[in-house]
Amino acid sequence: MTPVSSQSGTRLVALMVILVLFSPLAIDIYLPALPAMAETFAVEPARVQDTVTWFMFSLGLGQLLAGPLADRFGRRPIALGGIAIYGLSAALAYVAHTLDLLLVARLLQGFGACATSVAAFAAVRDSFGPEKSGRMISYLNGAICFIPALAPLLGTWLTHEFGWRSNFSFMAGFAVVAGTFILLQFRETRPAETDVSGAMLSWARYRSVLREPTFLYHSIMCMLAMAVILAYVTSAPVWLMTELGQDMGQFTMWFGVNAALNILACMVAPKYIDRFGSRRTLATGLIMLVASGVAMLMLSHLREAWAYMVPVFMASFGFAFVLGSAAGKALAPFGDRAGTAAALLGLFQMSGAGAIVSLTQRLDLLPPDLMVLHMWLLAPGLLILGSRFGRRWHAAAAGN
Repeated sequence: MTPVSSQSGTRLVALMVILVLFSPLAIDIYLPALPAMAETFAVEPARVQDTVTWFMFSLGLGQLLAGPLADRFGRRPIALGGIAIYGLSAALAYVAHTLDLLLVARLLQGFGACATSVAAFAAVRDSFGPEKSGRMISYLNGAICFIPALAPLLGTWLTHEFGWRSNFSFMAGFAVVAGTFILLQFRETRPAETDVSGAMLSWARYRSVLREPTFLYHSIMCMLAMAVILAYVTSAPVWLMTELGQDMGQFTMWFGVNAALNILACMVAPKYIDRFGSRRTLATGLIMLVASGVAMLMLSHLREAWAYMVPVFMASFGFAFVLGSAAGKALAPFGDRAGTAAALLGLFQMSGAGAIVSLTQRLDLLPPDLMVLHMWLLAPGLLILGSRFGRRWHAAAAGN
């Protein structure tokens, strides 16, 4: 791999930001419309929340195919194919007149978004190497966090002016515009030494990644941290607007403040890694997530928006620190299989988190209690990190 120049590196990161925006946009823009969608289809809110978890499930599951395809054919064609699927499925969601058809459209849209994500993270790993890629991933996550800050504002306006379906027409339009930029500006980054031998879906390709303890530990930490955020995203609209009486504007304000803090956290995380090392950063993030669960439990008797959101603010910092330190470590040992490794990381992070949250939502817990459960699921990971096994697994990734 030839290191990228600062100019080409800046352009590449800008293009990768475009690619990774597809996933959060598909979730965050229509969150304020969830109650209206439940009313349209005359279903319980939990059924409409499935449009998020189904998307997340296919977002991860599809990477099992997208990763090997990106290694076999390159990052650019996979990115463009994913954008096309994303745009067409958004159009299908716009015209869906039953919840079942909407769920199918969201399932397909997740497959499209997964291809853009795999292409983006594999290109970052191609271009910046095992160490710097972790920092660049954290910066990408910071850029992604602009979407939760801005998309609900846009979604609120679109829903109010044109109805909830307009959110999906906007996604289709975004696919057209972004696809044009990628088509014209994105050059292939796949290294010449990329392993393309064997069948694309051969179990051996995945086994070689899954048998690496460094990958397993860090990808599971990413999955559990993502589950905290997904539990918040899916339950907050109903809890804040339906149960606590917040209007659409107030919900958007709370969501935007958390997104702004997430941006700050994702910008701070790489600096923290540079100064204190990735292991201490991961430990700090895990401690913040577990402590957020303690705070949520202590405040759960208060039916106030701030009592729910303050622990979420804390968790957002923990999430950024965990993802910034763990994602790069999970991919570090796999320079010749970056696409496959990124796909499996995405499977853990998206499908795994989506499946966990979908199951825990069926426990009939109040949203604050649901958040406590997910925050405390990180506690064993903190204990493992402090053990000799955890120290070896983390050090094996890159020596921090």
